Amino acid sequence: MSGRGSRRRKPGELAPPGGLRGPKAEKCVSLALQGGGAHGAFTWGVLDALIEDGRLAFEAISGASAGAMNAVVMTDGWEEGGPDGARAKLEAFWRQVSYDGSLSSPQRRIMDVFLDVWSPFTSSALFDFWRGTLSPTDANPLDVNPLRDVLASIIDFDRVRAAPVKLFISATRVWSGKIKLFRTPELTADHVMASACLPTIFRAVEIEGEPYWDGGYMGNPALYPLYYGVEADDVLLVQINPIERRETPKGMKEIQNRLTEVTFNSGLLQELRVLDFVTRLVDQGKLSEDEYKRVKMHRIDGGDDIARYLASSRMNASWDFFVELRDLGRRSAMIWIDAHYPAIGHRSTLDLRHAYA
Repeated sequence: MSGRGSRRRKPGELAPPGGLRGPKAEKCVSLALQGGGAHGAFTWGVLDALIEDGRLAFEAISGASAGAMNAVVMTDGWEEGGPDGARAKLEAFWRQVSYDGSLSSPQRRIMDVFLDVWSPFTSSALFDFWRGTLSPTDANPLDVNPLRDVLASIIDFDRVRAAPVKLFISATRVWSGKIKLFRTPELTADHVMASACLPTIFRAVEIEGEPYWDGGYMGNPALYPLYYGVEADDVLLVQINPIERRETPKGMKEIQNRLTEVTFNSGLLQELRVLDFVTRLVDQGKLSEDEYKRVKMHRIDGGDDIARYLASSRMNASWDFFVELRDLGRRSAMIWIDAHYPAIGHRSTLDLRHAYA
């Protein structure tokens, strides 16, 4: 975690000008937003509550898949209309991608077919045959993706690229299997779509001749960019994928659900274990705090409430489901703020060894 800022800030002191901050902001954090399809509506609720509370500024945001979309939508809304604009834009985005949203009938039919046919949780003889013989490239030669249309219609990417917040959008390089980070000044709809490209549903997104898949495979979300070139010492993780389930899956649907969760948590777990290791070395005096940043880690998750939603419900795009998750995210954020706001800038509120060992 080397690469401290040029000066040591006082605990809880706001970072230098920049980032997303409202008039009531007292402390500054970086956000790490996990991806997870429709479950990203939980993150929408968390962000809505944090913005409404108003005491936190956001210097940097790292996001993957749905987390990337939330990050970009919030940034665009904030630049357009401040905190209230960010809240309104997030709601407008989730409304548009819902079944009750603004997609045309042909777009909605395409989305329904793809989610049903290519979802690993759908099972029938016909669907299994299609999955075994046709790839998304074969089934969708024109590369139609309604989500791209939504982003293009609702987001002003010129405004996003000029925003003062540091955005880190992760994607997976198909050729090498390595992570790729796209940053604020370069972001377009294609970069966000690359971060959300599930290869079982959509064709790889090509950017400058290189194909990319969903960022959740390698960084969900990526934490390391929040250690380098970012003044804020506090990182707030919004986690929507359960780490642990105290049951052994037996049926194929249950096995696939758990495999999906394990896959999309693996990169995050690795980074958090490294963070815990470095933090212990700093605390023991074996690494200099002048050279290695001591990150204060925090987490908002839905606990048992979010864990009851299986991975298969990531494909549920109903507005009622989004609102249910949003409300859960808001409650979780408000509980976290009440319990942990005083600790920001002073100490971690997430015990990494206990939570992720």
